[in-house]
Amino acid sequence: MKNKSVKLSLEEKLKLLTGKDCWSTEDFNGKLDKISVSDGPCGLRKMAKNENGEYYTVKSTAYPCVHVLSNSWNTDLAYEMGQCIADDCIENDVDVILAPGVNIKRQVLNGRNFEYFSEDPYLAGTMAKQYIDGVQDKGIGTSLKHFCANNFEQDRLVTSSEVDERTLNEIYYKPFEIALKANPTTIMCSYNRLNGILVSEHQKLLKGVLREKLGFNGLIVSDWDAVRDRVKSLKATVDLEMPFRNKSYDELKQAYEKGEITMEQIDFCVNNVLTLIDKLQEMKTLRKITTDKAERRKIAKLISDEGEVLLKNDGILPLKPNCKIALFSLRADRMPTSADGSARVQSDHEFDDFGNCLKKSMPNAEITNLEAFTFWRGEVELHHIAEKLPYAYDSDVAIVLAGNDMVTEGEAFDRQSMKLQPRMESLIKSVASVNKNTIVVLSSGSAVDVSNWESDVKAILYTGFAGETQVESACDILAGKVCPSGKLTETFAKSEGDYTTSTRLGNDFVNVYKEGVFVGYRYFDTFKKEVAYPFGYGLSYANFTYSDLVVEKTGDFSVKLSYIVKNESDFDAKEVSQIYVKDVFSYVLRPEKELKAFSKDLIKAGESKKITVELKKDSFSYFSVAYDKWVADNGDFEILVASNVSDVKLKAKIKF
Repeated sequence: MKNKSVKLSLEEKLKLLTGKDCWSTEDFNGKLDKISVSDGPCGLRKMAKNENGEYYTVKSTAYPCVHVLSNSWNTDLAYEMGQCIADDCIENDVDVILAPGVNIKRQVLNGRNFEYFSEDPYLAGTMAKQYIDGVQDKGIGTSLKHFCANNFEQDRLVTSSEVDERTLNEIYYKPFEIALKANPTTIMCSYNRLNGILVSEHQKLLKGVLREKLGFNGLIVSDWDAVRDRVKSLKATVDLEMPFRNKSYDELKQAYEKGEITMEQIDFCVNNVLTLIDKLQEMKTLRKITTDKAERRKIAKLISDEGEVLLKNDGILPLKPNCKIALFSLRADRMPTSADGSARVQSDHEFDDFGNCLKKSMPNAEITNLEAFTFWRGEVELHHIAEKLPYAYDSDVAIVLAGNDMVTEGEAFDRQSMKLQPRMESLIKSVASVNKNTIVVLSSGSAVDVSNWESDVKAILYTGFAGETQVESACDILAGKVCPSGKLTETFAKSEGDYTTSTRLGNDFVNVYKEGVFVGYRYFDTFKKEVAYPFGYGLSYANFTYSDLVVEKTGDFSVKLSYIVKNESDFDAKEVSQIYVKDVFSYVLRPEKELKAFSKDLIKAGESKKITVELKKDSFSYFSVAYDKWVADNGDFEILVASNVSDVKLKAKIKF
């Protein structure tokens, strides 16, 4: 190993444990190979310097944010997205992409929810594993983040997440445990405290859980500026502090001279850095670009096609080809396609506006583009709405573009409300008052309270933040050129107050996870709380029926099941079938049902498909704090095949 064989002085060893700058490791003037890193869960966000020494963002493909990828339920697309992002990295000399994030969407107001897959740990981990495989199969490293229990942005540098052991294992460790099967090259620790201790200094968490219990043997990197005490973080086995901080070297040197840290502890972290450098050098043989810009954009379009979710359709969609449309759009700008922060990508593709895209999807339609509002510093300004409402009255259909922007959602702050801004809701209601065939196209990074206007409109298409192809996909879905197949990977409650996670207990800097394992649908489904749109929900233009469930035991706590899904429509369409498990009687309080498998399948019009799924012991297990391990109790379990968590199509009971 070239770099591991290099002899380093104490000074060099200590300097190697912090970044050379914001985006690379120390190379000591060519003595070592360096690692170049970049932001990028939704596409490459590489920072470069111009001739004046000023940073700018390199242009790249702006893929749908990963919550949209998750809504596709398509693991193949997760892999393809990883492959494409890897090609972006290869073109820009990036060794490690700082992605993906598998933080649980616990808190609906979390400003960074758009960067995360789901409220469900199994789904989040499964999609992340495919993403990682896609990236690393091309010779680019990944950074699985943010470990652990960082489920908010407000006061993230100081707030403590107070979480019990069972909940940590079942909900917050689990997506990391699943994604670790892909062997990510690095894991990034989070900003927050866990049960009072800064995660970057948490020996039990990083050394005990992540390395020893979960078996991670790669490099742990800090989130940027997450380290407060380099000595404590080194003892917790944080190998690399990012970015560069002058104070770190002095802290480590003084601690070593005083005997507070040993050479063995230093060498452990140094060895992990050098091992990663050598590993990435070996992986360079895999770095072959196989997609061009057009092909990457095609993958992005497939993701947004399958990840945008049709929430409501009272028979208005797909639109008639020659209809008259009044479009109430964003003025002098494009529809927001991402939130702000490290996941914001500078697209190399020139965005088209919604009206032009809709005309391409519906060339025979008569479309009047009424620029109705502007986002200004997070506030909505409406423009002469009274003058524009007659156009809605005289049209067959009215479409309102609504949602949040990057001032409303983003890194380092939380949303102020689950509702849209009052003026945005007012726009929807005003248009709907003069045109009964009003459609809302909704963009946001997480669930939105639709209660004030949902009953006033005929259809709602939830795009999420779907990147540079968001608008094209939305228009193709409205026109019927694409059959919607996205399904929600988070619950849309009726209001913010319906979430048990929406308030903090204790002081402002303590966030008590009082709901335990009952996060998202686990709470709403178990305690029979009515929601606006349940987990796993999404409409299609096709109609699917389920039949012929067969479940057979294949071993101790393992089963094989099969069932048939039939497409009884004239549309070729994809259906996401979801498999949940219910413990009929348990010695601990468990959710009503939990997602344990899923399948997304293309089923042509009028055809049927037999789907086969296997479930292993972990599908029937819970974490026992008493035994400090996963256990499965003998007894009755129900296997539930569903189109969403609230719509069970087939079920069977099995006894172990």
